[in-house]
Amino acid sequence: MSAIWYYTVLVFESVIGVFGLRIYEQPPYTVLDRPADAVEIRRYAPRVAAEVALDREDRADGQAFRLLFNYIAGANRNASGQSERVAMTTPVDVARSEKIAMTAPVQTERNNGAVRMRFFLPATLTPDTAPTPADDRVRIVTVPEETIATLRFTWTGRDLAERQRQLIAALDHSRWQPAGAPYGLFYDAPFTIPFLRRNEAAVTVTAR
Repeated sequence: MSAIWYYTVLVFESVIGVFGLRIYEQPPYTVLDRPADAVEIRRYAPRVAAEVALDREDRADGQAFRLLFNYIAGANRNASGQSERVAMTTPVDVARSEKIAMTAPVQTERNNGAVRMRFFLPATLTPDTAPTPADDRVRIVTVPEETIATLRFTWTGRDLAERQRQLIAALDHSRWQPAGAPYGLFYDAPFTIPFLRRNEAAVTVTAR
C-alpha cells in the first residue's frame, strides 16, 4: 500500500506539473543583488545532494536522471539495511520501504560530453542520515555554501548554452564575476507546457 500511495502521488504531481505548478521542496536562498533583468545573485547555505557524474556516455542525461530517480524511489539502504522513504511533506519513517521526496531544481552541468547531475535532498536529511545508494555511481555530497548568479528563462528549445552566454555577458557590467563553469537548473518536467517552465542558467560568482 505504501508503494501504491507513493506512485499515486507521483502521478498527481505529474498532472499538475504539466501546468507549471510546483510543490516540491526547494533549497532556500537569499537574494543579494539583481544586476540585470531576470538575473539574480543568490547566496545558498550548504546543501546535501545525490550526485551522478558520467563521462561521455550515450544519453548521459537520461542515464543520470534514471540513477538519481531510482535512488530517491528506494534504491538505497539505511543504517538498518532497509530501503528508506521520506514523506512528501512531513518526515515519516516507514520500516519496510521508504522513498525520498523529489525536490527542485535538478542541477545539470555538461563538459565535453560528460554530465554531472544532482538532486538536492530534503532539508531533513544530512550526509549521516541520508540512505546509502544501492548503485555506486550515485554519491551523497555536501554542496558548500556558495554565491551564484542565475538567469531565469522558459524553455523554448535547446537554448541553455545561449542563455549561459547571456548570463556571463550580463555580469561583465556588474560587481560580480564568474568563478567557475556555467551550468543549468531545471525546475519542471519535460512534459510541462514550454512557456510555463522555469529554467535557469547559473554560475558560481565572487565579488570583484
